[in-house]
Amino acid sequence: MVQDWPQMTVDMSAAVRTLRGGAPDVMKGFSAIAKAALEAKALDTKTKELIALAIGVAARCDACVAFHAQAAVQNGATREEVMETLGMAIYMGAGPSVMYAAMAAEAFDQFAEQKVG
Repeated sequence: MVQDWPQMTVDMSAAVRTLRGGAPDVMKGFSAIAKAALEAKALDTKTKELIALAIGVAARCDACVAFHAQAAVQNGATREEVMETLGMAIYMGAGPSVMYAAMAAEAFDQFAEQKVG
């Protein structure tokens, strides 16, 4: 195991709460952007979370991978959909994205196992 991805979401949530207290207006704005971006319209929320996961891989953001792998599970993404999404992230991000795609697959599997267990 490379990371304990579920624990990362717990730890980062606490850090983000601290940030929210220190920069409340900025964080309210960020939350409004997130809510608007995730609203199901032409694309459903699951598809949007898969896109976010791919961007997290390409941007090499561990916490982004954790949160969006978790959200992909919660929105019903299958492992096959995640793997196809990670294939696109690798295509667009080359070698470094291969490493992050491997971690994103591990994150998805950990959250899926947690949901089942």
